[in-house]
Amino acid sequence: MDRAQKRELVTVLHQVFSTAGVVVVTHNLGLTVAQSNDLRRRMIEAGAAVKVAKNRLAKLALEGTDAQEIAGLFSGPTMIAHSRDPVVAPKITAEFAKQHDKLVIIGGALGRSVLDANGVKALAELPSLDALRARLVGMIQTPATRIAGILQAPGAQIARVLSAHASKDNAATDKAA
Repeated sequence: MDRAQKRELVTVLHQVFSTAGVVVVTHNLGLTVAQSNDLRRRMIEAGAAVKVAKNRLAKLALEGTDAQEIAGLFSGPTMIAHSRDPVVAPKITAEFAKQHDKLVIIGGALGRSVLDANGVKALAELPSLDALRARLVGMIQTPATRIAGILQAPGAQIARVLSAHASKDNAATDKAA
């Protein structure tokens, strides 16, 4: 890799570290090409990405970003997973690490917060932003449905009471006749 390519990679990584909602750093010693491609495919399908970069270049790219505190994680064969959604990259990485023991989660960053391996795994357990949004919409819609039911209930109750009285009167009339 020549200097221009290295400069370009540092610029790309700096952009990733600046804009990503979450960054997960892993050791990937022993992953096959097929396994790495499988991880990349899963990440892309979910709206995340994986990058392999030289540690020295990654540390240079971290300078001046919110995630600069994770520079100490870059030693050995590292891979970076990142996404705008703070749950997607950790979730896919954790699932993949359970299936492939060659991928080891070291830590990561969530904005300015440094995460250890357990922090990344805890983040992976949370529902995604889309799932949280769906729950929120459901919670907002539920009271509206209940209010509509309550508003309709008094009219229905009056109708049932009148119907019961009418039936009672009809039964009384039929007995008298």
